[in-house]
Amino acid sequence: MKKKIKIGIVVSEFNNDITLSMLNEAKTYTQNFSVKITFVCFVPGVFDMPLMVEEMLKKKNIDAIITLGAVIKGETGHDKVIANNTARLLGLLSLKYGKPVALGITGPDMNYDQAKDRIVSVSHNSVNTVISMVKKLKKIKKNKLKKDMEIID
Repeated sequence: MKKKIKIGIVVSEFNNDITLSMLNEAKTYTQNFSVKITFVCFVPGVFDMPLMVEEMLKKKNIDAIITLGAVIKGETGHDKVIANNTARLLGLLSLKYGKPVALGITGPDMNYDQAKDRIVSVSHNSVNTVISMVKKLKKIKKNKLKKDMEIID
């Protein structure tokens, strides 16, 4: 029996008509794989994700995290600040804990219709990313790497 990949999902409540659809799409899509969603946590906005992601990454029953959010352009450059800083912090957390964090956040410079059009693709890509990365990391950790590292598919 294959061991299931355990994932947590952090969802932004801001723009929840989009993000709840992203969550539902991700949940449905994971049923095609050997994946168990161990936690789903809602945070006020995308900017609030890194703190929750860090707490979830500390848990032993989580192999990877999917973040789901929509950063929609307003009248200022605020969307760029939010998206860029959040992406940077999520990347650092992934490195710190050695666990994948999928960036399922649309934007910046995106309008509502563009974000809505990406619900399915972003949700599916996030699931595919964590599955692929967890499998590759397990292969690397099982095998002691030689001087000439092999390519892992």
